[in-house]
Amino acid sequence: MNEVHVGRKALIDHDELRRLAREGLSNVELAARFGVSESGILQAKRAAGLSKPMLDHSRAIPWKLDRSHSQSGPATNLRNLSSVAQGRAIPAEKLNTALRWAGRLVNDGLDVAYEPGRGFLEVPAPPGRSLIETVLTEARRTLEHPAEAHRTLEHPEG
Repeated sequence: MNEVHVGRKALIDHDELRRLAREGLSNVELAARFGVSESGILQAKRAAGLSKPMLDHSRAIPWKLDRSHSQSGPATNLRNLSSVAQGRAIPAEKLNTALRWAGRLVNDGLDVAYEPGRGFLEVPAPPGRSLIETVLTEARRTLEHPAEAHRTLEHPEG
């Protein structure tokens, strides 16, 4: 039997979880059915291979952000571009905002830097490819060739 222990004593059978999820039960309904929290269901879904893989934004945001800066415009735009580069669909409005922001920076020869006390700063782009240019290029490449997104991220050029 394929089971995972969630919390103290609850036992979730992965096969049953997969069957019920296919039937369309919500996380709230699944939690009630198995006697666990919604968080427990999310953990069990990950363990059962039912969740989308977690996105890794460390290439787009290579800094440890202060909590106060994690929802700022630059952080949000970088995460959105990173999500697209990893093949995740995001709302067109958010995508367009991120593409315009990054395009403006690249066109103006700028990049972003981060300082914990100050937040994100626009700075002159270094010679070669800037962080913004790299993230923008990866997002555009994925938008143009979605089937290649997974391969590109595993084996980036340069």
